[in-house]
Amino acid sequence: MQVFGLQGSIYRGAGWASRLGAQTSDIGAARRDVLGRFERARRDGLSAEQAARAVGASRASLHRWSERLEPKSRRPLRVRPKTWSSALIRAVERLRDDFPMWGKAKLGPLLRDEGFEVSDSTVGRILQSLMQRGRIQPVARLRKSPAVRRSCRRRHAVRLPKGLKPDRPGAVVQIDTVFVTLAPGRPIKHFTAYDPVAKWTVAKASRAATARAASLFLDKVLAEMPFPVRAIQVDGGSEFKAEFEEACAARAWSSTSCRPNDPS
Repeated sequence: MQVFGLQGSIYRGAGWASRLGAQTSDIGAARRDVLGRFERARRDGLSAEQAARAVGASRASLHRWSERLEPKSRRPLRVRPKTWSSALIRAVERLRDDFPMWGKAKLGPLLRDEGFEVSDSTVGRILQSLMQRGRIQPVARLRKSPAVRRSCRRRHAVRLPKGLKPDRPGAVVQIDTVFVTLAPGRPIKHFTAYDPVAKWTVAKASRAATARAASLFLDKVLAEMPFPVRAIQVDGGSEFKAEFEEACAARAWSSTSCRPNDPS
């Protein structure tokens, strides 16, 4: 039986399938699939023009793919040479070592202040080149992903009362911990205590965020705050348990909104 053509919906569906296949990362495999469907359509009795329409490709493209599946590279034979000087590269690397979390937008003005005529885009290309060579670390590796913490009942902690708002200095002092990576393999833990009424801040850096370090920071807060501290608010971190809660209990406090038993 001779086949003269197929329904229009078949041609449209085949065209969509071919375009989706062309968007895959393996272009050679997608073209091989189109050529296979073209040959099967020809064996089923379709003409070359009808088979090409069925697979959603032109006959010229099918002939070209049969000779070469992989597309030719569009990279120019002569690429634009890099115009960065060695002094500029060393300056970018030096500044990035001093400020490992900064990118091209912040390093660019510093380099221009030093006398280099360079744009932020060129600084970004230099940073990318240094990262590919392993001379500097990407910012994503320097940031520590937050750990998933399991909630558990604490000894002396009480939940922060809903609607509680500090009305005087020392009513509620907030203590938090920030993990900062100065360089690969050199993390520090930064404790911060903040009074939202007095706008007073006490800070301390530590090598580890342990309960012992948190309890020592609590002593520093009580010694440097110019007003009596009546309540302390912390999160559910492990550094605010164990010895930290024992220090709160020794002062007749609870914790997590660490409030004294005497409301005065």
